Amino acid sequence: MEKLRNILMPKPNPQQLLRDWQRRLRQECRNIERQIRDIQREEKNVQKAIREAAKRNDMGSARALAMEIVRSRKTVNRLYENKAQLNSISMHLGESVAIARTVGHLSKSAEVMKIVNGLMKAPQMAVTMQEFNKEMIKAGVIEEMVNDAVDSALDTDDMEDEIEEEVDKVLTSIAGETAAQLPEAARKERLKQPATVAQDDGVDDEELEEIRARLAKVRS
Repeated sequence: MEKLRNILMPKPNPQQLLRDWQRRLRQECRNIERQIRDIQREEKNVQKAIREAAKRNDMGSARALAMEIVRSRKTVNRLYENKAQLNSISMHLGESVAIARTVGHLSKSAEVMKIVNGLMKAPQMAVTMQEFNKEMIKAGVIEEMVNDAVDSALDTDDMEDEIEEEVDKVLTSIAGETAAQLPEAARKERLKQPATVAQDDGVDDEELEEIRARLAKVRS
């Protein structure tokens, strides 16, 4: 029965598998590049909103918007890392196929297994890499791994301090001159204002949520 199945549905050779995987990896890289462009394009709109809020002395809203930019830039950095790892998978697969020409079959690659397993934990790549994982296990390129949950507990206070510093840098770079024109006491007081407080001619809750929703959409 197995022989009949192989005759009717022959397994693709290593070169065919490689071409198919690399084609799909290139497509995923293009998808990542498009998502990065979308995030960066939306960030320009947020920068404009920050400058307008700062001119109105609405520093609470400006700070809330700066926080969204910090989150978006972190997402972009992760996407660049994902793209680099996809290119690394493609390179290692090419090496595996070169070896297969000599030994007649695809050999297991610990490096590919490590990268695929890591990308399966990335929210933007999880579904795609699960498909690759199944196919590569079937082809014998990687072994099935137990999903080891890594304890990534971090010092929350340190993370919050780091984020606050990044938000301050974003505010300074985008609306530094405008914010600096405020008296020091007034500036500090306005920075402490909740972003949800609506002000005359300021950014209200609905506008803030709309901006956040647009950013969340391009980041996902």
